[in-house]
Amino acid sequence: MEYTIAFSYLIASLLFIYGLRCLTHPETARRGMHAAELGMLLAIVGTLLHHEIVSYEYIIAGFIIGGAIGALMSHWVPMTALPQRTALSHAFGALAASLVGIAEYYTHHGHLGGFKITAISLEVLLGSLTTTGSLIAAAKLQGMLPGAPMTFKGQNLFNLTLIVVTVGLFGYLIFNPATGWAFYLMMALAFVFGVMLVLPIGSADMPVVMALLNSYAGLAAAATGFAISNNVLIIAGTLDGFSGFILSIVMCKAMNRSITNVLFGAFGSPAADAGGSAEGEMREVILDDVATQMAYARQVVFVPGYGMATAQAQHVVRELCDSLEERGVTVKFAIHPVAGRMPGHMNVLLAEANVPYSQLYELEQINSDFPNTDVSVVIGANDVVNPDARDNPGSPIAGMPILEVDRSKTVIVLKRGKGKGFSGIENPLFFKPNTGMLYGDAKESLAKLVHAVKEA
Repeated sequence: MEYTIAFSYLIASLLFIYGLRCLTHPETARRGMHAAELGMLLAIVGTLLHHEIVSYEYIIAGFIIGGAIGALMSHWVPMTALPQRTALSHAFGALAASLVGIAEYYTHHGHLGGFKITAISLEVLLGSLTTTGSLIAAAKLQGMLPGAPMTFKGQNLFNLTLIVVTVGLFGYLIFNPATGWAFYLMMALAFVFGVMLVLPIGSADMPVVMALLNSYAGLAAAATGFAISNNVLIIAGTLDGFSGFILSIVMCKAMNRSITNVLFGAFGSPAADAGGSAEGEMREVILDDVATQMAYARQVVFVPGYGMATAQAQHVVRELCDSLEERGVTVKFAIHPVAGRMPGHMNVLLAEANVPYSQLYELEQINSDFPNTDVSVVIGANDVVNPDARDNPGSPIAGMPILEVDRSKTVIVLKRGKGKGFSGIENPLFFKPNTGMLYGDAKESLAKLVHAVKEA
């Protein structure tokens, strides 16, 4: 039986690695997901064969309840809510790791060696702060909490003191593993720190936060593997933890900021707006005029943002894209790495609408092409197309790489109203003479554009 378990863990680990490798390209991503699913199934089956399991009643109950919740979420949660659903998954996974650590400590705390108590303490510490941090992130993304940073005077000092005390308790436990009060106090402080860590972070930084929480959850799972001597948890958790950390660095690079600045800089506060060069008035345009410009353009570039996700307009965008291509117009999609509320959010939505991957261009690829673009259509994006990041050194987003749509011959911006977006920063792009504002629900506006383009 031990060989059977070990073999199932080995195959599961290989499938996890293969699945992660396939996720590097959209054309193989689905195959990678299926491989990872199969790997998880093998890991579960192997674990269920373990000799330490003496009763399956609670396991079966958990399987039924958890499976039902997962099935309902996969069916009812819309693509627009994918970021907060992912945050909830991080919270559930981290909570599971914490509970395993608590159970191990409760059962064996009087007979734990230095290595074992280190693994259990690290597992509970990371799992606890990830649980509450992920719940706060999900609440911000869902609109249950304000998207702007929630701060108070001296918060950074309070957070620093909190983490120092928590880490101090962690160190104390390594040499005094039987001290129950230190373990449970460390756990409680970690729960509090998770809340205090994410509350001061604005919605504009959520892609980085999501990647960091993913990393913490993975490292908690790896620590769980060391605590209970489970090799597949060690491998899967390490893969998850380090890939999440690398993704965090990539996201920060995309915003030209450091992780410490994201965690302690309170980016997204409306009070931080330096004013910029937003002068004049926004020019509203008529839908028929926009349709004519697009129908007779040589090249049109779509720039999707979170507004496209909110309006669930990705399928209509694809329909408009097809209508333009039938008229001989070259169509491209400009994708900013932090557009949306999670890494790759726009790629996921466009893939759902079957937009060919060959039409998706990253920031470095498309920026040099904007001067040759007749019409750029910005769908609900704000900060990722804000020229102040390039032109205004005093802007809170100064230095952040942007999609330079303002260099296009004509820019059409689809927005519900005249709001500033989640960061609370005014966008001078909306006031430029080559920019026209098309107000209204993006999905409805795009549907009308499809009809108008066909008749142009």
